[in-house]
Amino acid sequence: MLRSMTGQGQAQRHGPWGGLSAEIRSVNNRGFKFTPRLNETLLGLDTRLETLVRDSVRRGSVQLNCSWQRSDCAGQYCIDSAVFTSYYRQLMILAEDLGIGGSLDLVRIAALPGCISEPAAEGEIEEEMIAEVEGVVREALERLNHMRAIEGAAMQRQLLADLELMDKSIGVIQQRVPAVIDAYRDRLRGKIESVLRREGLSVEVPELLREVQLFADRSDISEEITRLSSHSQMFRSAMSADESSGRKLDFIIQEMFRETNTIGSKAADAEVARVVIEIKCALERMRELVQNVE
Repeated sequence: MLRSMTGQGQAQRHGPWGGLSAEIRSVNNRGFKFTPRLNETLLGLDTRLETLVRDSVRRGSVQLNCSWQRSDCAGQYCIDSAVFTSYYRQLMILAEDLGIGGSLDLVRIAALPGCISEPAAEGEIEEEMIAEVEGVVREALERLNHMRAIEGAAMQRQLLADLELMDKSIGVIQQRVPAVIDAYRDRLRGKIESVLRREGLSVEVPELLREVQLFADRSDISEEITRLSSHSQMFRSAMSADESSGRKLDFIIQEMFRETNTIGSKAADAEVARVVIEIKCALERMRELVQNVE
């Protein structure tokens, strides 16, 4: 089943050691990119958490926000008065220069970088606490993957609908090809007979048949139709595979476009050209969806 590269998951845990929170967001990316944002008490766990996330997410740009609010340091946060005062004075001068009235929001100033210092981490984190951190990250990953699976199922339904449309269009082209040859033969015969009557000449039937056969050979699209049908089946198989299939699906769509373009250029017929445009529209919708498949 398909999974989207886009999703979000959150989780929290509380215990005698304090509170843990984890939020994971994932967006499209050609490969895997991991960006951790950990507070000071969790510094040093980047590599272990990246390994944990990699086991669950194969492709996409993943951002992990994780923090640990220790119960034994709730009162150790403090305001750096020098930094706060500097911010305040600069903002007051700026407000006066711009002619802005009113008072400054002290709470918002305190949220500026450097105003509040966190308690320093005390030594290495114990393995028991690391297990708690990994546990809350796993919970967030489960919620992330649940959302990605729901979006992937919706994308798969749309992709299958476009595949069905493409398969029907291929059938229309297959039925149309004999009529194209017959129409060319009739047009050619009509033109030749008109010229012959005007000039008082004649032409042998084998020569006419040979010209029709040359046209049939030039416009033969049986191989392209066979390959396009094969790619359609390959696409279905890739969607049902367990491993990540986004790149493979993208490659198959490129091959489908190539065969469709060849069919359009070889089959000199307005009806075939119309059906080819429908196939291209379906393939374009599929390509846009596949860009978000893991």
